[in-house]
Amino acid sequence: MNRAVIIGTGSCLPERVLTNADLEQIVDTSDEWITTRTGISTRRIAERDERTSALATKAAREALSMANVSPKELDLIFLGTITSDMAMPSCACLVQKELGAVNAAAMDLNAACSGFVYGLDIAEKYIKSDPSMKILVIGAETLSTRTNWKDRNTCVLFGDGAGASVLTGSNNGSGILSSRLYSDGSLWQLLSMESAPRQVCPVLNDNPADADKQHDGSYIKMVGKDVFRYAVRSMEQAVLSQLEKEGVSINDVNLMIPHQANIRILRSLVEKLNIPIEKVFITVSKYGNTSAASIPICIDEANRSGRLTEGDLVLLCVFGGGFTWGVTLIRW
Repeated sequence: MNRAVIIGTGSCLPERVLTNADLEQIVDTSDEWITTRTGISTRRIAERDERTSALATKAAREALSMANVSPKELDLIFLGTITSDMAMPSCACLVQKELGAVNAAAMDLNAACSGFVYGLDIAEKYIKSDPSMKILVIGAETLSTRTNWKDRNTCVLFGDGAGASVLTGSNNGSGILSSRLYSDGSLWQLLSMESAPRQVCPVLNDNPADADKQHDGSYIKMVGKDVFRYAVRSMEQAVLSQLEKEGVSINDVNLMIPHQANIRILRSLVEKLNIPIEKVFITVSKYGNTSAASIPICIDEANRSGRLTEGDLVLLCVFGGGFTWGVTLIRW
């Protein structure tokens, strides 16, 4: 049976490190407060000229190099992000241009933290129809540009980075076994981010310079307690449902790579699923929450550090704004 298999991984993290001590100089917080509530010690922050497309391009080049695939061989590029360089063109198109992937169609996926997993699911469907296809899936964010640095409840959480994977068809038994995506738009106000202010058409307003008065900033807003509750419950149910569908148990999983939101969500999910913490790949203390970049960065680190070996059953699970969430099972 032909499956979509990951043949190359890559990641890119900005060099600048933002510590909890640095945040103590910005807002009313402390290292102890941040560490206890989030498990985060440091996060990476992009420089002013280090845009999302630049991070994504570097991660993509690493993945292509490992896969021994040239940019011109790519058929599709999917890029999960909520912090594209601009509204138009897409970040994926900018990456396509930088890579020289002249034969690839490119598009962004806006599914917040779930963007990379959504991209994997779509890539898998294409490869099932044509196993010869080579598809690049990226998750990349510069969340520091969309953070309210006066809000101590959110500014301590987020970091910047990018991760990428190259997929193609294989019939050797490895690859994506199954996945399932979910959404619930009725809860959008619990985790959201405004776009740029709307401009008012002169025909509709006596004052054409009057922008959207309801707009109070293009930054991430979150009702943390409610997001925590929905995130843990949604991922738990999605994981158990997918494991049952595939006829495997949590004990069969060799490595779980969850979205790196914060340590409390991770610990609660681990407890609910009754999976040993040793089987869970965790980077949140180093990088914070990097949204759509979270899981692909973890995949690359796990791959390069030897945590992933041939035949391993790998479980990906994610939850993000929208709400969106999903789960993917992979035979490595």
